[in-house]
Amino acid sequence: MIEIQHLVKKYGNNTAVNDLSMVLKAGKVYGFLGPNGAGKSTTMNMITGYIGATSGEIIINGHDIRKEPAAAKKCIGYLPEVPPLYMDMTVEEYLKFAAELKQLNKHTRYADMKQAMELTKITDVKNRMIRNLSKGYRQRVGLAQAILGFPEIIILDEPTAGLDPKQIIEIRDLIKSLSQKHTVILSSHILSEISEVCDYVFIISKGRLAADDTVENLKQKLSGDAVFELILKASEEEVSFLQDLKGVASCHVTAGRQEGTVNVKMAAKSGEDFREDLFYACVQNDTPILQMQPVSHSLEEVFLEVTGEKEEQK
Repeated sequence: MIEIQHLVKKYGNNTAVNDLSMVLKAGKVYGFLGPNGAGKSTTMNMITGYIGATSGEIIINGHDIRKEPAAAKKCIGYLPEVPPLYMDMTVEEYLKFAAELKQLNKHTRYADMKQAMELTKITDVKNRMIRNLSKGYRQRVGLAQAILGFPEIIILDEPTAGLDPKQIIEIRDLIKSLSQKHTVILSSHILSEISEVCDYVFIISKGRLAADDTVENLKQKLSGDAVFELILKASEEEVSFLQDLKGVASCHVTAGRQEGTVNVKMAAKSGEDFREDLFYACVQNDTPILQMQPVSHSLEEVFLEVTGEKEEQK
């Protein structure tokens, strides 16, 4: 759906995007992550044709954004971080204006507007002036403009900014539903949002692609060898057998919060899985397992690790 090859954007001596290449397939939600100034919004603006690249190629659904800008842009709906709204228009007037700019079919234009308003839940304010709307409603009007006509690719830069918790959940559900028929690119500073909504993540740092994979795979790569936390019904002396299990690299035991329990953190040797041996050893030693869960890194930790922000915080 989108192919980006060796993309570069320079502003004088400053390189905002540096040799960026990526491929985005149809029917997925892609997350763009990166520190402020990493090049996320610049990349989005180049994909939409809002600004030109210094060098490199962007192919949108088979159309080169430089050579066939009109055909490429017809495939895209875009919500910038600050929605481009006209405050002296009503919501309906603005969407009608946007529909005309997008050259939507005159016979289906109103139906398209109605569907976009219903999905973003702004039908009840369609006759109100945009300047009189709250920030949350203005954001939703901008989102309605982006999905108007339901193009193949929908690009959303901070789509939940200014929304209340209920509205955020509604917009996340909308993004998930859009992915059934559209390719969605989402930029957000809310990492839990990226983790919950996106199928695949691109982490951009200093204009370059620092990492890309599914959220789970990124977490797994950083986590390395398996680590598990357990709560056992036993004393610290009664679980000494854990140290002798095959495949265990380390085992740390501390007293549990509940009397008669211990907390155990066990790390596996590279490529080893000690869980089955652990189960049988606990049965043999009459030691009930009250809780067992894998320890995984959060997306926040992955983000800090691959962008080098973790080192700067030390």
